[in-house]
Amino acid sequence: MAYKRKSLRDHFAVDGDPKRILALDGGGLRGILTVGALARLEALLRDRHGGDPDFRLSHYFDLIAGTSTGAIIAAALALGWTVEQVRQQYFSLGQKVFEKSLLRRGLLRAKYDHEALAKALKRLYGAKTTLGGGELQTGLLVVTKRLDSGSPWPIGNNPMGMYFAGRDGGTVGNGDYPLWQVVRASTAAPSFFDPEEITIARKAGQKPASGQFVDGGVSPFNNPSLQALMYATVDGYRVGWPLGADRVLLVSLGTGAADPAVERSAVAAKHAVAALASLMNDCAVQQETLLQWLSASPTARVFDREIGDLSGNLAGPEPLLSYLRYNVTLNAEGLDGLLPQMPSARALASLSAMDAPDNMDLLHAIGVALGKRDLDPEHFPPGFDLKP
Repeated sequence: MAYKRKSLRDHFAVDGDPKRILALDGGGLRGILTVGALARLEALLRDRHGGDPDFRLSHYFDLIAGTSTGAIIAAALALGWTVEQVRQQYFSLGQKVFEKSLLRRGLLRAKYDHEALAKALKRLYGAKTTLGGGELQTGLLVVTKRLDSGSPWPIGNNPMGMYFAGRDGGTVGNGDYPLWQVVRASTAAPSFFDPEEITIARKAGQKPASGQFVDGGVSPFNNPSLQALMYATVDGYRVGWPLGADRVLLVSLGTGAADPAVERSAVAAKHAVAALASLMNDCAVQQETLLQWLSASPTARVFDREIGDLSGNLAGPEPLLSYLRYNVTLNAEGLDGLLPQMPSARALASLSAMDAPDNMDLLHAIGVALGKRDLDPEHFPPGFDLKP
């Protein structure tokens, strides 16, 4: 089936067409697991639209949101990359950026060189590509956190957004932010990379004002799904898509949930980074709970014995959206039956790490297997297919 390609403004337009959101979690180098699952998603949707070899996820999704490593992937997809292109570049980036150095040890210094990451992102996206540039084919939302104000900053490319263009007082518009720098800010995980400084205002005769930005994962939105839904539907963001199970489809992909047993042992040892990871996991579970409560979801999972999967417990009389969530817990129970052979106990214990390049091949294989097992064509209502 041939389909009509949309411009960026078409993707954002409130035109009566159903809208589709793709949300990609943070999780360091575990993002390669997401890439593995995305290969299945791309193939499934390509088949739904006639097998066009030029099909891209940027054609189907009207908004692609990402936090941290998810932002790296989201930006590439919004530029029109294939998942295979993302896979190749992600493996290369992971090996180069997460190279350990004895010179960077110590409590007061970031473990990895942020300049190496910045250089890699400039190469990937182009140093002069901005959020307002014509290179982006669809909506993009990158979740960051502004450290000096303590507030989450969702930065998007909606041309109608309040802060997309510059404002009185010399405010620099989001559309003028370099894409590489916004993504770099979203990946600036505390202790892993130094914060990213972005110029947010310029006024003649005065020193430019800047903000210090860190990983969006230290906000409640390491899983950007709820923030993406709010961005698309809350009036203040000036997108304004109508809600409804037949109007909004949200597809959310995780990076593999860290093994709770690994986290508990680390928290017991008062390891600050692991404690932060545990808090991030709590926020992610809360978001999944809320989204299942608000939606019609064939992938709904059981949270606990008390509330189950929230079936029959909608927050209102009708579902506000259609919601799909795909993820896996990185332990023996979660991986049981997913791979031809269960990894060793030592390999399993290391999978929860966010900065282990040696794990990328296995994590990618897990993502591919997850996609084949869990992504079902029946999950995607025909009403969301692209129009001829």
